[in-house]
Amino acid sequence: MPAMPPVQPRSHPLDDDKLREECGVFGVTGVVDAANFVALGLHALQHRGQEAGGIVSHDPVQGFNSARRFGYVRDSFTKQSLMDTLPGPLAIGHVRYSTTGAKGNTQIRDVQPFFGEFSMGGAAIAHNGNITNADALRRELIDRGSIFQSSSDSECIIHLMARSLQRKVPERIQDALRRVEGAFSIVAMTRTKLIGVRDPLGVRPLVLGQLGDGWVLSSETCALDIIGADFIREIEPGEMVVIEDGEVKSHRPFAPQRPRFCIFEHVYFSRPDSILGGRSVYETRRQIGVELAREAPVEADMVCPVPDSGTPAAIGYSQESGIPYAMGIIRNQYMGRTFIEPTEQIRNMGVRLKLNVNRALIRGKRIVLVDDSVVRGTTSIKIREMLLDAGAAAIHFRIASPPTAWPCFYGVDTPDREKLLAATMSEDEMCVHLGVDSLRFISLDGLYRAVGEALGRDQAHPQYCDACFSGDYPVIPTDRIEKGFRLKEAAE
Repeated sequence: MPAMPPVQPRSHPLDDDKLREECGVFGVTGVVDAANFVALGLHALQHRGQEAGGIVSHDPVQGFNSARRFGYVRDSFTKQSLMDTLPGPLAIGHVRYSTTGAKGNTQIRDVQPFFGEFSMGGAAIAHNGNITNADALRRELIDRGSIFQSSSDSECIIHLMARSLQRKVPERIQDALRRVEGAFSIVAMTRTKLIGVRDPLGVRPLVLGQLGDGWVLSSETCALDIIGADFIREIEPGEMVVIEDGEVKSHRPFAPQRPRFCIFEHVYFSRPDSILGGRSVYETRRQIGVELAREAPVEADMVCPVPDSGTPAAIGYSQESGIPYAMGIIRNQYMGRTFIEPTEQIRNMGVRLKLNVNRALIRGKRIVLVDDSVVRGTTSIKIREMLLDAGAAAIHFRIASPPTAWPCFYGVDTPDREKLLAATMSEDEMCVHLGVDSLRFISLDGLYRAVGEALGRDQAHPQYCDACFSGDYPVIPTDRIEKGFRLKEAAE
């Protein structure tokens, strides 16, 4: 009897009301047993994808080897028996949460990195982002004879590479990516080269690090820290770096565009110990709390975060307002981000499986509750119920991002627009719906000030991608429009 596929963990109710992280990519060259460093890097990037992970390595004697597994990195890629199958001085890896294809029903064939054998040799590719014209590309490629193995939009890149007439892999990657629309930060490898590419808008992050005589590419700087690598610089929007024989060469294969980095990376996606655009993510989130306290003051007894993502903003709100900070809600650190609920009774406990109210602290107090975002609002209602049950005298919600009113099509799994609370309700209506004493979101200008734009948002030329708040999409989501999605101008 064939072995049953592993049971994939179901989403926990708390996670279902958050925007899902996209993916994380990591690559190392010029070190002994590079795959071991990749596994550590992926562990540090686990917050960017918890469904599955994969590693491809190359050894001069054994050639290419790969391993793909469901679940957390710690549960598979820390086993020596597996890591022994991934020898060599060059390796890349990927952690995944599905943003396209069979969401919540990942097949092992969807797990990256993807590998292909070409006339000039093998190549593997790992992609963070989302291709917004993938459906059209897939139809075209299938009509021309391509046979797809996965539901992932990223596989289009491999097929486009296969059809390129260029002789070398970097040039084939350039050829392929010139056909692609959307967001991409890519780490790729050949037998001798480690390659990194960012799309011309630089929507998703990618950084370069150095480890002794070796080199590292990573989605975030926190993954460099775990292996003791030095942060060198960010890969710039529209840049391709090719690393071979210890030398880093930079190329500019795309027409220059005004960068539009994802501003939500600052709010939630990136780890607080990472550096984005020369700024500490933690310090940016603390500053968001400062701006929020200036914009939306309130009389209260304590400031409490919804842990863990609301913590830096809550600290900033407390510091600016003078209202004491307290851990009014405690997170179960051993839950992880997902949970297999074994019974309906336990499933109905919902948020209480992951968060618990510090009753002795909350009773009789007016609470400023700081969270990073409100998506559907279901978790916010449950947290409000928990606080009132513990005896809170008043609950004032303060949200460290503007209202999320539009879906993201650039590598984040977002509910359909009609399921986003802010798409159907005003701020006052949301306050009534959530049942809190007051509700305020940071303004878009306030968020821009917090990330270092002193004058706020440039209305004519926004400095970031903020489509999930503004509906201003820097790349037209072609596939979604074909399926009936209406842009802001059409919706109004």
